[in-house]
Amino acid sequence: MVFNIRKVKCALFDKQLLKQFGAVVSAISVALSLVVIFADIPDEIKPKLGYGFVSLLILGYMAMWLWANEISCRKVHINNSTVAVKTGDIFSESGLKAIAFNEYFDTQVDEDVIASTTLNGKFINQKVNDIDDLNALIKGDTYLREKVIEGNVSRKKGKTVRYKLGSILLYNQEYLLTAFSRFDDHNKAYLFMPDYLEFLVNFWSDVDRIYAGRSVTIPLFGSGITRFRGYDLISDQELLEILIWSFKISRVKFTHPARVTILIHPDKKDRINFYDLKGGDCSVL
Repeated sequence: MVFNIRKVKCALFDKQLLKQFGAVVSAISVALSLVVIFADIPDEIKPKLGYGFVSLLILGYMAMWLWANEISCRKVHINNSTVAVKTGDIFSESGLKAIAFNEYFDTQVDEDVIASTTLNGKFINQKVNDIDDLNALIKGDTYLREKVIEGNVSRKKGKTVRYKLGSILLYNQEYLLTAFSRFDDHNKAYLFMPDYLEFLVNFWSDVDRIYAGRSVTIPLFGSGITRFRGYDLISDQELLEILIWSFKISRVKFTHPARVTILIHPDKKDRINFYDLKGGDCSVL
């Protein structure tokens, strides 16, 4: 394994890592103490054994540190539900998949309103066969009508009906289309932190209404927004922690085998300290 120093996410003397290493050392020390009681070790080799033991401890700690920085999947148990955090392609996941739209549920992919490189743009271009049909579903959905904040909004491009953040439209029984970001006069996505928290509260409430025992996969909401007004330095790690916290306080229950998966884009995995999530091994979900 080739280790890239630029990928360091877990500090060398991370408190959680030190605690875990301390538990390992304690177990080894107890075992060695029992051996020493019954073994007669010559005095002349005791120093060598001591130096060797310390060297092995140092190497062992370094191995654990390298492992902590290479983790790319973690599962956390919250309110008897399993939340998996991993990298991958959201379209390859099973169950329901959340796609973030703006507050107008725009569907115009023209590099001005919606960029084709965004998850929103890829979904519309790759998964929607009839844009007019999708627009009709959005406009005619009884539940979304109750979530209209403002109609006849003056905009140069795009739709003119603004919806409450966190509102969800279930599309094709597979996708959760949700009103996530606000749009300014230049069709640039932005959010204030209170908007983000409002979105998460409303989103989980709507998920609870819709999911019906199915697993739900969501992207790291907000990681693609460069205009987090008032919080210019917020990191993807902080957004992930807020997202997990919001699920915890939502009290939504995903009973086994259903789970929530938070998907990190592979290009952004080096921004996330998976080890710091204090979860378990993700190899068996």
